[in-house]
Amino acid sequence: MSAPALSPWLQRPLGELLRQRGHAWLLQGPSGLGQYELGLALAAAWLCEQRDEAKGEGACGHCPSCHAISVRTHADLCVLMPEVAMQELGWPLDEKSQADIDDKKRKPSREIRVEAMRDAVGFAQRTSARGRGKAVLVYPAERMNTITANALLKTLEEPVGDVRFVLASEAAWQLLPTIRSRCLGFTLPWPEHEDARNWLVEQGVPANDAPALLRAAGGRPSDALRLAAAGQSPKAWGLLPKAMLRGDVAALADHAPAQAISALQKLCHDLMATGSGAAPRFFEAADLPAVPPKVALARWSKSLANAAKTAEHPFNAGLMLEALVSEARSTLNSAGRRP
Repeated sequence: MSAPALSPWLQRPLGELLRQRGHAWLLQGPSGLGQYELGLALAAAWLCEQRDEAKGEGACGHCPSCHAISVRTHADLCVLMPEVAMQELGWPLDEKSQADIDDKKRKPSREIRVEAMRDAVGFAQRTSARGRGKAVLVYPAERMNTITANALLKTLEEPVGDVRFVLASEAAWQLLPTIRSRCLGFTLPWPEHEDARNWLVEQGVPANDAPALLRAAGGRPSDALRLAAAGQSPKAWGLLPKAMLRGDVAALADHAPAQAISALQKLCHDLMATGSGAAPRFFEAADLPAVPPKVALARWSKSLANAAKTAEHPFNAGLMLEALVSEARSTLNSAGRRP
């Protein structure tokens, strides 16, 4: 399971991070910019056995340490993620957790479990197995609840031995201030449009689809790649605003509740932007319906934010989708009414 080459817009940041000293980094920025990829590349470089440190280069990619990371078995790398993310990205769970999930005693966690954090603290206190120190990667760091974050604090402030931490976050403001204050911060750069488009094409996205998918993702390449993997049609995306104006539930029928809410939030954002004289970000201006009154958009935005809180565990996904589309239709058709 070899890792793909680091995307062009992350290669310079990796060099900058490797030229600086520090035992704990917080990589931050919006989703889809590559926080996980950069965090893993940084940890791999720290542990690489053949890296030219004088040149500030990344991991060599072929030494025993790099191979161990690529097959997810490195003894000196601890990866802390929600179990759903571990499964998605190919990282093994501990035996007990895997057995509990296999036996259907519980579902994979969507937060970083405190038990996993306590295991990581114990890992940090042990001696390095390969002699290059140890690394702990936490992603997405905002998925630590208060108990889990507090379990990390002491070790993060006073690490034992040669251990370094990289916390990768897509919502750093959700982290405890005490966590943020113990890390050196690094904000990921936005990629140039051409770099992002070329990268998507290299990942197998059709060249004609890449620009539209990038727009649907708000310019975030990793998010655009996920949309492509989920089967998002660029043509269907452009037709979505008018479909919501008609109240066409079928336009979102293949979306999970969380995906449907995200799509509607993007539509609401663009209408708010257009109504304020700014350019839309996720849709072409020609695809948008008339802008509803600001009070209606504000009410819709608040309702969508509330719906997002329960999107992962809806009482009835079908009914929730119908309610979302009905509210969208009502809001969009209020454009001709008085506020």
